[in-house]
Amino acid sequence: MRFLFVGDSMTIGRAGDWTWRYRMWRHLERVLPGGYEIVGPRDGLYVPEGEAGDPRAYADPGFPAPARRHLAGWGEGWLHMAPVIGETVAATRADVLLVSLGLIDLGFYTDSDQTEANVRAFLTAARTARPGVRAVLLPVIPNVRAGYDPAFAAECARFNELLAKAVADLDAPDAPLLLATVPESYDLREDTYDGTHPSPSGEHKLAAAFAGALHQAWGIGGPYEP
Repeated sequence: MRFLFVGDSMTIGRAGDWTWRYRMWRHLERVLPGGYEIVGPRDGLYVPEGEAGDPRAYADPGFPAPARRHLAGWGEGWLHMAPVIGETVAATRADVLLVSLGLIDLGFYTDSDQTEANVRAFLTAARTARPGVRAVLLPVIPNVRAGYDPAFAAECARFNELLAKAVADLDAPDAPLLLATVPESYDLREDTYDGTHPSPSGEHKLAAAFAGALHQAWGIGGPYEP
């Protein structure tokens, strides 16, 4: 079973981070040893332009190179991933997409309706490339801007409603979709380092959201253990 992580800055992580992808790899090693592969065209972390840093400098240097693969980018959202997901799925033969996108779209590029249209374009392209591909989609999670910008908070809430409807509309027996659950205990003070990007505890909660959806709905893997 080939897993492809798709996401924005919260998924790629910065140089020195563990990332929730690392936490998910540790989970898969425990529940599916030898029965999975992580795929994707990228493998590095984000290093801001002009700053010293190594995109290979994960917090755990023992994180194996094959498990570092992903399709995530700092500042990239559904708008950016929809045009490239088809070729990526075709090249990697991904079976399951684990997708965390939307915040960057709503914050900088598109409104909730436009973002939902890009979700549908993304899923259409992925299925065209690999008709049986599955996907787990995480709604937009709590973030600091929603706390002081009511209009943005409303857009996030509306997009999450549209995302749930898209998943319900497009779910199919031969290409199932899941909507992951936003962790109820997600706390911006404890689970992020800047109000948006996950701290180690936040990374565990994001990985647990995907792991729980896979296990509870599809019987893949097992319960998440931090």
